[in-house]
Amino acid sequence: MLGTAFPAARLLLVEQPGPWGRTGLRESRFDTEVAARLEARANAERVRVLAIRRPGRTPADAVRSWYYVDTRDGRQVVRRGEYDHDSDVLEVPLDGSAGRRDAAPLYLVCAHSKHDTCCALRGRPVAAALAEQRPGKVWECSHIGGERFAANVLMLPSGLVYGRVLPFAAPEFVAAAESGEVIGALLRGRIGFVPVAQAALAFAYEHLGIRHAAALRVITASPVVDGQATVRLAGPHGDLDVLVQVQRVDADGLTCDRPGQGHFFSYRPVRIAPVGE
Repeated sequence: MLGTAFPAARLLLVEQPGPWGRTGLRESRFDTEVAARLEARANAERVRVLAIRRPGRTPADAVRSWYYVDTRDGRQVVRRGEYDHDSDVLEVPLDGSAGRRDAAPLYLVCAHSKHDTCCALRGRPVAAALAEQRPGKVWECSHIGGERFAANVLMLPSGLVYGRVLPFAAPEFVAAAESGEVIGALLRGRIGFVPVAQAALAFAYEHLGIRHAAALRVITASPVVDGQATVRLAGPHGDLDVLVQVQRVDADGLTCDRPGQGHFFSYRPVRIAPVGE
């Protein structure tokens, strides 16, 4: 699963109850033209738009919310506002200057059935289980990638993405996540970083016995050359270099909706050492 989180570090979450088509917000009960304009504007600012909805049924009189989330180191924030008309969301600034600061964390669980049925079948029970632990802090969301790893959970504002989360383990998952602990066995990566950097982070957490996400920071990631890249990390005892091997792998049945032949890229860290060694 390593290195499979998406590259955008900032998000605009738009609450839209009801069904979503394959493209999410643009194929929902949200105004199609407004959704297209919103996504174009966000893409220009390197902000990813996700549709969200509450687990279970949404009350008919519920006021819809939006969230602006920044996951970058030193800038992590969750800000929340409400809107009455779809076009109101076009006025939300994409710099974190609007809305009120919201208590973190948020849990986003991919449950986008029209993109891939695996996400709904495995995601919805996890969303319901997490919502029992943290009411009001859990949202089903549109596609975040990695359908074959469902159920997928995105933690905000840390940006950590976990795969193969199980509903019966929700209490332990919440306890670990909210203590700042990295759950290494389930970690797919961290949004906002290139895949080799995500894989290097996960490798360093595991092999250095580091349990807290804030203890490591990405400094640089080299381009992939001849199937290899070097990622430099700042650690608690100095800088580290991680060598990551990249390989294309052919495989069948990568998603529920596409059982035929496909491929993926494997990001395999093979060495970690202090800088200079």
